[in-house]
Amino acid sequence: MRKFVVRRLVISVFILFFVALIMYTIMRCIPTSFVEAQARQLSQLPGAKSYEEWLAQLNANYHLDTGIFQGYIQWLGDALTGHFGDSWYWNKPVLEKFGSSIWYSFALGALSFVLEVIIAIPLGILAARKQYGMADYVITVVALVGISLPTFFFATILKYIFSIKLGWLDLYGIVGRYYNQLSGMGKFLDMAKHMILPTATLVIVSVGSLMRYTRTNMLEVLNADYIRTARAKGLSENVVINKHAFRNTLIPIVTLLGGSLPGLFSGAMITETLFQIPGIGYVSYQAMTNGDIPFYMFYSCFLAILTLLGMLISDILYAVVDPRVRFD
Repeated sequence: MRKFVVRRLVISVFILFFVALIMYTIMRCIPTSFVEAQARQLSQLPGAKSYEEWLAQLNANYHLDTGIFQGYIQWLGDALTGHFGDSWYWNKPVLEKFGSSIWYSFALGALSFVLEVIIAIPLGILAARKQYGMADYVITVVALVGISLPTFFFATILKYIFSIKLGWLDLYGIVGRYYNQLSGMGKFLDMAKHMILPTATLVIVSVGSLMRYTRTNMLEVLNADYIRTARAKGLSENVVINKHAFRNTLIPIVTLLGGSLPGLFSGAMITETLFQIPGIGYVSYQAMTNGDIPFYMFYSCFLAILTLLGMLISDILYAVVDPRVRFD
């Protein structure tokens, strides 16, 4: 196991190097540039230098006057020492802006992920046990509706019902109007109240795929020979499902859940925008569209590390779920 983990970590370093190079190349080639916008703004000031002069000066300051590979090496050298620079668009250090935004997205993503697992896996198992029954049809229809309809549709419906008609929850924002006047527990409850609709939206649009995935894999396991043998021995249906079938169903599900680790930190751009939540998804989108290379480079590399880590965790969990899997 130790050799496997070390080998995977070494390979991950090489993968991360080339992923970061690709992302840097893309960021250097996008048509929108903060440097060009800043040079244009500075050149319009009274007595200022021309646009071309400002553009050349700013490119030199940010190492954009060199080739892509040379600029990437310079960025990589700074990144390895923990210096990611200042965000061009947000006018503050990259790590400071990232730290102020990531926890909103993490809380939203983690809560929706837990609810998704709690809801989808039991319902998927139920649909497989009641194949072609009423429960199977209802769960399948609900899953297909969640997969097919867009995020903004469910968000609009939830806001219309619970905010406009019933008036139970606020339409937008992460905190209420009187947030600063509340106690510590009051602030927590106020923020939790504002997270209900965004969390419900994410759960509705994501629960369907995991539900269908669980149902499909459970059906394959239930048709296996060892399941028929377990039933022939007189074991109860609950023992057959929970002890024998479900454990083997977990193997492909672990792959799916391990790959969802980046989703806990990547943010939900559409949901965060619809509910005006200052999470990392919306912030990174703003940075990318405005050519903010320092911020988006850090964010993309952060997600690449999480993706590689999620794949490694999935491989390790194979041995936990299935004793037949070994890394010798």
